[in-house]
Amino acid sequence: MWQNVILVIVLLVLFCFRDVRKPLLFPPGPSWFPLVGSGFYVYKLLKNFSFYHLMWTELARRFGPIVGLKLGRDQVVIVSGMEAIRELYSKDEFSGRPDGFFFRVRSFDKRLGVVFTDGENWEVQRKFAIKALKTLGMGTAGMTYHLEKEAEELIHHFRKLSRAHNRISMHNAFDISVLNIIWTLIAGKRFHLNDKRLEWITETIHKSFRVIDMSGGVLNQFPSVRHVCPVRSGFSPLVNLLRPLWEFLNDTIGHINGKPNLADENDCLITLYLRELQKGNIHASFNGEQLLCLCLDLFQAGSETTSNSLGFGIAYMMHHPEVVKKIHQELDSVVGRYRLPVLDDRRNLPYLEAVICEIQRISNVAPLAIAHRTLYPVQLGAYVIPNNTITIASLHSLHMDKQYWVDPEVFRPERFLDETGCKLISHEYFMPFGAGKRRCLGESLARSNLFLFFAAFMHAFIIEPADEGLPELEGIDGITLSPKPYYVALKERLM
Repeated sequence: MWQNVILVIVLLVLFCFRDVRKPLLFPPGPSWFPLVGSGFYVYKLLKNFSFYHLMWTELARRFGPIVGLKLGRDQVVIVSGMEAIRELYSKDEFSGRPDGFFFRVRSFDKRLGVVFTDGENWEVQRKFAIKALKTLGMGTAGMTYHLEKEAEELIHHFRKLSRAHNRISMHNAFDISVLNIIWTLIAGKRFHLNDKRLEWITETIHKSFRVIDMSGGVLNQFPSVRHVCPVRSGFSPLVNLLRPLWEFLNDTIGHINGKPNLADENDCLITLYLRELQKGNIHASFNGEQLLCLCLDLFQAGSETTSNSLGFGIAYMMHHPEVVKKIHQELDSVVGRYRLPVLDDRRNLPYLEAVICEIQRISNVAPLAIAHRTLYPVQLGAYVIPNNTITIASLHSLHMDKQYWVDPEVFRPERFLDETGCKLISHEYFMPFGAGKRRCLGESLARSNLFLFFAAFMHAFIIEPADEGLPELEGIDGITLSPKPYYVALKERLM
C-alpha cells in the first residue's frame, strides 16, 4: 500500500512540475500553478480593473507587448501594440480559432459556423457565405436601396416616438433596424420596428455577448465545473440564451425549406444554402446544423457591434454639442433640409465620417479581437508561440495608444481629417474590424450601416438629455462593450 501511495505522490509531483513548466522562449507573464495556471492572478486583476481589456492592458504594462500566461489547460498569449499586432495578423500560423468547450457549446458540441472554426471546412463555408452575400446584392445598388429604405423607416419610427413620449430609450434604439439589414440577407425579409418579439431577440443577442469573455473563461478551461456551478460558470446563462436563438433560426429555416418553389427562388442565404443541400455531391461540411450555425454567426456578429457603436455614438454626441453643431452645418450644406442623407452623400460629408471613426476608436466596442489559435509553432517578436496557443490581439491598445494619438481619451474627430478639414485620412492604429486573413467579412456592410443610420438620425433630430441627465460613457463588459441604458428627449429639426 505504501508503495502505491508513494507512486501516486511521485506522479502528482511530476504532473505539477510539468504543468507549471513554461515552453522554451515562451513570452513573459505571471507565474503558473498546477491546474489553474495564472487563474488566481488574472482573477485578482479583473476584480481591480473590472474590464477584461483593461486587465490585459495592465498585464502588457507589467510584462511587455507580448504576454504569455496559462488559464487552466490553455496557453494564452495577449498581443498589444502595433508592431506585435501587425506581425500576428501577417502570419497564417495565427489564423486558427480556439477549440474548446465554450467555443463548441454554441454549435452543438461541434466546430460549425464561420466565426469559431478554421481549416478546410471554414474555408469552404466562408467562400460560400461571401459568394451568397454577393449574389444577394451586398455592395450593389440593390443593397443600397434596402439600406436607405431602412434608414427612412427608422427616422419615421423615431418621429412617432418623439411625438408620443418625453423620453426615449436610446442605448438599444438602433437594434432592430441594424438586424433588419442582415436578416434581409439571411432570410429575405425584414421585421416591423414595433415587433415585440424582435426586442426580445436583440436583447438576447446582447446578453449572450456579456455572459463570458473572449478567452472562454472558466467554462472553457474546466468544462466539468458546469455540473457544480452551472450559473457562476456561465454555462446555464449561455445555454438559456442560445436555446431560443437556435429555435428561432431553426423555425425560420424550416419555414423557408417548406416553400414549394424553393428551387426557383434566389432571395436569401438560407434559400441558397438549402439548394446546395438539395444538389447533393457537395462538400461534406454542408449540412443542416452547419446552416443554423452559419446563420447564428451572421445574426449575432452582424448586428451586435454596429448597434452598440450607434448607441455609444449618440451618447458621445450628448456630451459634445459643439460636434453636433458642426455635423448639422455640414449636413445642411451638403444634403439640405428636405431629404434624408443617402449613401452617395458619404464622400461629401468628411466631418461626419470623421465623427463616426472617432466614435469607433474611443468607444472600443470590440476592445479585443476574436481569439485566434496557432496552427503550428511560430515566432512572434523574440518569442516562440507553441502550437494550439490561444492568441488575443488587444485592439484597445492601438486605439488608446498615447504615443500615437497624443490624447486618446479626448473625443476629437479632427484627428481623422487632413489639415484642410475636407479630406478623411486613414490611421494604421485604427483597426475596428481587425486585419489579416480573419478580417470581418461584413466590414463594408457595417460601415454603410453606421454611416446611413447615424447620418439620418443626426439630420432629423436634436438630442437633449432626459431627466436622468447625460449618459455614462463607460460600457458594460463582455465579448463586446455595450452602452449602459440611457434615455434622451428628441426634438425634430424643422424641414
